[in-house]
Amino acid sequence: MSRECELTGKGVQYGNNVSHANNKTKRRFLPNLVRVSLISEALNQTVRLRISANALRSVEHRGGLDAFLVKSSADDLSQRARLLKKQVAKKLAEQASEAA
Repeated sequence: MSRECELTGKGVQYGNNVSHANNKTKRRFLPNLVRVSLISEALNQTVRLRISANALRSVEHRGGLDAFLVKSSADDLSQRARLLKKQVAKKLAEQASEAA
């Protein structure tokens, strides 16, 4: 399991620990990943994803998982999230055609 957010693609960054004597040693900056269950209103089911805490705030800000997936680029999403995006888009298109 890679240390990468499934929605935003945020991953591990590398840098240096710099001591008072200016000695530099390599270190890793790990993303704050949390395992959450998000509700997809279009699909009427819950989805368990491993996302960063920052992505969780973005999902809430955009109005839920469905709105986040519709607005996001497929390049940043994981394979599971791309599949969800396709399913949500298909379901929303069906609902739009039924309403018309």
